[in-house]
Amino acid sequence: MNSPGDWRGGFVVERSLRILQVNTFDNLGGAARVAWSLHQAYLERGLHARVAVGWKFSDDPNIHLVPNDDCRSQWARIWLAIANVPSPLVSTISWPVRLRSWLRWIGQPRRFLEIQRGYEDFDYPGTWRILDMPTHHHEIIHCHNLHGDYFDLKALPWLNQQAPVIMTFHDAWFLSGHCAHSLDCERWKTGCGCCPYLTLYPPIWRDETAYNWRRKQAIYSKSRLHVATPSRWLMQKVEQSMIAPAVMEARVIPNGVDLSVFHPADKRGVRAVLGVPQDARVLLFTAHNIRHNIWKDYQTMRSAIARVSERLPGQRVLFFALGEEAPTERIGQAEVRFVPYQKDPETVARYYQAADIYLHSARADTFPNTVLEALTCGIPVVATEVGGIPEQVRDNVTGLLVPPGGAEAMTEAILLLLTDEALRKRLGYDAGQDAQIRFGLSRQVDAYLEWYHAILERQNMERSNFQPANLQ
Repeated sequence: MNSPGDWRGGFVVERSLRILQVNTFDNLGGAARVAWSLHQAYLERGLHARVAVGWKFSDDPNIHLVPNDDCRSQWARIWLAIANVPSPLVSTISWPVRLRSWLRWIGQPRRFLEIQRGYEDFDYPGTWRILDMPTHHHEIIHCHNLHGDYFDLKALPWLNQQAPVIMTFHDAWFLSGHCAHSLDCERWKTGCGCCPYLTLYPPIWRDETAYNWRRKQAIYSKSRLHVATPSRWLMQKVEQSMIAPAVMEARVIPNGVDLSVFHPADKRGVRAVLGVPQDARVLLFTAHNIRHNIWKDYQTMRSAIARVSERLPGQRVLFFALGEEAPTERIGQAEVRFVPYQKDPETVARYYQAADIYLHSARADTFPNTVLEALTCGIPVVATEVGGIPEQVRDNVTGLLVPPGGAEAMTEAILLLLTDEALRKRLGYDAGQDAQIRFGLSRQVDAYLEWYHAILERQNMERSNFQPANLQ
């Protein structure tokens, strides 16, 4: 396994490429936003770019669903059709939903039993047809998240034979017997088994993590892969994992942010647009399913906000929780406003621009896009020092880092920034300057395009140097 290389700038695209990206979703979630941003940038540069997804939410004609149900046996398709018959009861009572689930499994009994046993579900036959798209002969296959109930990982060696495969890791699922992050467990290094966290995403019913680990190892042993991670933290895990022998080349390529959308703006003007009181101390956190997200730590932030409001009597503290719909609540003297998921990036950017501080408390995180977006908007970040976050936030330069689960430490950091306006403005200004240099989307796009071309050039050289045996 080669040592990871960082981004090298100055690359100029010399010719068009045919690129196929693969991901669970097209424009929902962190990994999806990375793949989506790359896809849009490739199209803008005149490249032939397509994406194969398990679940499609956009109307982009270049996004194609993996046709799993269409590729199942006739028996399975019959029961899937029965399960999908519309029912007026589904929205009113729960049993028809459960009935539909059972109907779907009647046509796939072996798959059902394997899932019940604890095997990771790789039974997605449409994977073997993702190359059957209007644009044939993809020169690069760029995979992102392959978990999420849509992809047959056993197809990886076959894909590798069709074109060079780049795998961008957004979490550690590729390295484990089932989980996307292992928290404090390190059994993924030696083979899993005796799993302490079966319910972590993606959950499994029983502990077959050792079998799942060995199956992944066998798949990787038949592959020649190029691996990218957005953080050095995750790359170090790759180097210690069972996938390492299959990695031909690895690079650390940080995620990028669209600087035309996420940038500093006039705080008073933005607050006027959003209807945010000008005199409020505004804190922000954004994530999917904020209160129940297993990887985030909403309770620590909630506790810190309560303490802040107690120690700032007479001042209005407003905490925006962006990414979940729920009634407004009060924590001590602080007000918590839940804002549903916003699809429009410019709307999301306004919330960053209106905030005084961005908070990010997590149990595990690879390289959260939300932290990058806050930094590029010139907002100082107070975040837990886990995963790749210390590679994003420069402590005492662009924000403040605190220990995981440390509500009092987070409280002190928030109070320091709220009461020291000069420090808050300095960190915010430096955050914007630093992030624009390190985390622009064009930088990420150039890094991948440079790598695509280097891989293809190396492949062509290997072919030209191959001399077939002289048959006489």
